[in-house]
Amino acid sequence: MVTLNVEKRDAKLSPEKIRKAGNLPAVFYGKKEKSTSIMLPYAIFEKTLKEAGESSVIHLNGDGIDLDVLIHDVDLDPVTDKPRHVDFYAIEKGKKLEIAVPLEFIGVSPAVKDLGGVLVKVMHEVEIEALPKDLPRSLQVDISGLITFENVVTAKDIKLPEGVTLKIKPEDVVASVYEPKEEVVEEVPVDLSTIEVAKKGKEEVEGEAGAEGAVKADAGKKPEAGKKEEKKDKK
Repeated sequence: MVTLNVEKRDAKLSPEKIRKAGNLPAVFYGKKEKSTSIMLPYAIFEKTLKEAGESSVIHLNGDGIDLDVLIHDVDLDPVTDKPRHVDFYAIEKGKKLEIAVPLEFIGVSPAVKDLGGVLVKVMHEVEIEALPKDLPRSLQVDISGLITFENVVTAKDIKLPEGVTLKIKPEDVVASVYEPKEEVVEEVPVDLSTIEVAKKGKEEVEGEAGAEGAVKADAGKKPEAGKKEEKKDKK
């Protein structure tokens, strides 16, 4: 079990000053523990979070504080993604806890490797119940049994450490393999006769327009010979 040395926080100190000094503002509370503001070295907490995770029991020590806790909530900076504040939940010794632990997928699925399938992780964590001392950091899920696209891994296939029980249904699907299917693109046949008819129709329209133009042109002309003949008759 990881032990963190903490100290009670002075209410007059602002969170900004605490962070500038290299510490992290925090609080712990529980069914039998009143809410108490504390602070601890930022670097040590960040290392603990990576190594222990949020499902491991941590021991807080210092300033009259001696209790086991779980990391209940971590407030992250939206820009740097670094912890700004942490909530610890004090647990009662000897009492079982219900908590969600992350899943770690191991092994190689033949359906993925040989058949080109896509692994579908239906669950990323599961609810379990155990005594604080028996809480695992994570649970392993073996996907080597996913041989065909019909195979699935269910909750009952997860190997549990001693003293740990699942709080979900045994038949709940944890992982499966998706069979990717190629989209069939239908080729629409081109009707060449339609194109030819359209082209022919265009030529006919152009021809008709040309003929109509010629008629108008001829109609606009005055016969010169006719004029001369009329003049001679008048004489």
